[in-house]
Amino acid sequence: MSNAPVGVFDSGVGGLSVLQEIRQLLPLESLLYVADSGHVPYGEKSPEYIRQRSQAIAGFLLEQGAKSLVLACNTATAAAVNDLRGRFDVPIIGMEPAVKPAALATRSGVVGVLATTGTLQSAKFAALLDRFAGSVRVITQPCPGLVECIEQGDLDSLHVQQLLRRYTEPLLESGCDTLILGCTHYPFLRAQLQALLPASVTLVDTGAAVARQLSSRLHHAGMLARGPAQDTRIWTSGYPETLRRVLPMLWNGNAAVRMLSV
Repeated sequence: MSNAPVGVFDSGVGGLSVLQEIRQLLPLESLLYVADSGHVPYGEKSPEYIRQRSQAIAGFLLEQGAKSLVLACNTATAAAVNDLRGRFDVPIIGMEPAVKPAALATRSGVVGVLATTGTLQSAKFAALLDRFAGSVRVITQPCPGLVECIEQGDLDSLHVQQLLRRYTEPLLESGCDTLILGCTHYPFLRAQLQALLPASVTLVDTGAAVARQLSSRLHHAGMLARGPAQDTRIWTSGYPETLRRVLPMLWNGNAAVRMLSV
């Protein structure tokens, strides 16, 4: 057993959707979170840039005593998870778009993917398609602008609704009945998507699956916490005032926000 905290990071606030799933499944675990909002979005950055940021943040979280790391970002996982696993001797959990469950769920045989450019262009995503898509037709849709809106706490403005409509209409026209939220920011737009899309369209993301994988890894390593959990600690490389303003919209709990200097 270990009451050391779990470290989680993302390019920005999107990984808070994963942090919520972890807290729900593992309420005794203390949590550390880094929002690399000063460098958001990762989806438009080079793989080498993302690896450098991921190395720096992982090192910082381990210095804070993290016993495990969760890359709550599809783009960072694609670019950096193998590198981090080779550098650091702790359990490291990554994210990937939910191609397998979506392929199993579709009735029309057409699955849509909303994701960042970086995720969609990665070799890891291509391998996912080769492994799990099978005869299912997978249509990808990059979504520039959505991450930036969510970072500012803009979840339901007319602009956001217009972006969602623009990105989902081609998928619906192609017969998509299952939609993968391939960026951890996008679950915060689930309600808006459900209002926009036909009730027959199923939304799929992987936050809960990542929490289950973390639980399994900690259990097998004998590292689950006995509790009680400490208050969540959050750092940002962006403006702390912005995160403090947005945080109540995205995180249901107490958390101190600090400036990240790495």
